[in-house]
Amino acid sequence: MFGLAYGDALGKPTEFMRYDEIVAAYGPGGPQALEGDPALVTDDTQMTLCVADALLAALEEPPLTAARLEPQARVRFMAWAVSPENDRAPGMTCMQAIGRLAAGTSWVEASERGSKGCGANMRVAPIGLVPGLTDVERAAAAQLQAALTHGHPTALAASELTAFAVHWLRTGLAPAELPATLRERCREQRTVYHGDWLGELWQSPGVEGPEQFMARGWDECVAVLDRLDAALASPDRGGDPCAATGEGWIAQEALATAVHCFLLHPGDPVAALGRAAATSGDSDSIASLAGAFAGAAHGFEVWPAQWARQIEYAGELERIGRAWD
Repeated sequence: MFGLAYGDALGKPTEFMRYDEIVAAYGPGGPQALEGDPALVTDDTQMTLCVADALLAALEEPPLTAARLEPQARVRFMAWAVSPENDRAPGMTCMQAIGRLAAGTSWVEASERGSKGCGANMRVAPIGLVPGLTDVERAAAAQLQAALTHGHPTALAASELTAFAVHWLRTGLAPAELPATLRERCREQRTVYHGDWLGELWQSPGVEGPEQFMARGWDECVAVLDRLDAALASPDRGGDPCAATGEGWIAQEALATAVHCFLLHPGDPVAALGRAAATSGDSDSIASLAGAFAGAAHGFEVWPAQWARQIEYAGELERIGRAWD
């Protein structure tokens, strides 16, 4: 949780800067220190906190189900949308979908079904941290929280992969094994549709069934993992990672470029976050996910000690982290 927020804060000032402007301001390694006291985060961390609190509430009466998670996420998303703290350039897809939720629309109808923006998976990391979930519960919950706003199958698949990446790293997967493990998950889940969680979301013109719907999303994730493998085969630690794995505005590219940055510096999480923040695309989301991966792999003590006192929402991050320690 702290790693995600640190990446978010480092990427906040660079999100709308060109790569050459970032290098001129921070050097080729990108920002290496938090700015401000507190160091402000963006909507990425704010929405991640919403998902985390929705999970905590839904799990007060296990098992985790759609009927328990959806209303908890809905009410927290709606509260965030009208909060005065929601002043960090929130994504239009999230705001429009949440507006429909607030009007009482069912989530299936409220969701932007054509959107696969990274708002779907920038906030999913807590689902990877919850202990004791079955693989089906973890996968379905990751997809559902995405689908409340982003209904495209690629958004669902990328959100599941992001949650599982956090889970695998947290439970001991070697970072170098992550790309192949993600690819194997794509193969295994290609036609799996969690109908008891997602209902009729799959139904749209030209789609013959839920299996075909999901296969499209998983195939797009495989395509970006191909780009990730090519980038890691010839690593460039001095250039813009987005040139190889995408700018991160869409969910599968946010995942791939975050993993790319994480694996360029697997033993140096601060360098990984600097690299993720020094990107020409959606730098805060890329760095948020890279921070989540680095934190899951290495733990809390890997970060500079003063950052925990400096980061915005430190108390909330600690509360949630300790709930699943």
